[in-house]
Parts: sequence; C-alpha cells; structure tokens
Amino acid sequence: MKNKMTLLASFALTIFLACSNEPISDEKELTKFDATDEIIDDTVNVDGNVESSSSESEDESCVTTTLVAGQHHQAGTVSIAIVDGNLVVTYYATDDWTLGTTHLSIGNCSDDWVPLNGAGNPQIGQFEFTEPSSITDNEVIYIIALPDGFEGQDYCFSAHAEVQGPSGGETVWAEGQQFSGNSWAMYDEFNTSDCTDDGSNGGVF
Repeated sequence: MKNKMTLLASFALTIFLACSNEPISDEKELTKFDATDEIIDDTVNVDGNVESSSSESEDESCVTTTLVAGQHHQAGTVSIAIVDGNLVVTYYATDDWTLGTTHLSIGNCSDDWVPLNGAGNPQIGQFEFTEPSSITDNEVIYIIALPDGFEGQDYCFSAHAEVQGPSGGETVWAEGQQFSGNSWAMYDEFNTSDCTDDGSNGGVF
C-alpha cells in the first residue's frame, strides 16, 4: 500500500512539473513580434536600409538650421514643418550629443513673440514651450497648433537646449541672427508659405 501511495505521488508530481514548464504559446510570441515589426517598418526604407527619423524630417522640412553648442560645435539640427495645420518642431542631436531640457519660443514676427529682458536678451525661463510631445535622448518634438490665417506669415523662433557632449554639458541655440542683447542667443525666421500643408512640396510629412 505504501508503495502504491509513493507511486501515485511521484506520478502527480511529474504531471505538475510538466504543466508548469509549458512554453509560451505561439499566439503570445506573434503578438510580441508583430508590435516590434510595426516599429521597424516605420524606420526601414524600400531598400531595406534603416533610416533615422531625423534624416526623413530634414528632407521634408521647410526650414532646418544647425544646433550650435558652446558657440563652436555643431551638435545637431532644428527643423520645422507644417503638418495638418500644426507646426512640428524637431530638435535632433547627433551621435556624440544627447538632449536635455529644451526651451522654444515661436510666433508671428510682427508680434511680441519672444520674452526679452531690458538688455534685449531672451528670458529662457519664460519661453512658452518647454513640454515636448515626444522625447528621446537624441530627438525632441514639439507639435504646436497654428491659428487661422497663418498662411504667408513671417514666423520667428528661438530654440534653446541643454546638451551633454564629448567634453561635458553645453548650452545650444538654433543658429540664426543674434538678439540685440550682449549674449550669443540666436533666433531664426521663415515664411509659412515656404512650407505649405497641401502635399505639393517638402513641407509636409
């Protein structure tokens, strides 16, 4: 009797262990890989080569300017496009640099589009855009709704960021004209007619 009980216990243990080691089902594996494939599809061109989203957005932007770090280094780019009535502003840092906090001020050049102090220097802490729609170490994207009647208007923007580079932390500005103050802060401008939103030129994704 004792031997029968031992045999039954061993049999039950064997069945339990077999069930607990059951592999993940094919259905679960397919779901996982399908999600990965979608991400890969977004960054692979027709030749099967991987492309960064930054190179694609630069080709389709109406304005692209250099991110200048510490007044001497090229740390990346800032590009602007109009998509579905929104301004899409993309900061992109090259491989040697990573983006930290970003500040953006943008608006119609005929308005008071940027906060300045009495000396004519931009007040970064008062820039209206500091919370991007998308953030990675190398890419920050702002999506800003445009008002009605924006077509054919001159827009000015000042893009600032804190970055980490080969020699440590630096301040960066999107390259352009210097403000009237005594700092090296810069701004740039473009006309919205250069980036139409009807699919007829490179200003649309």
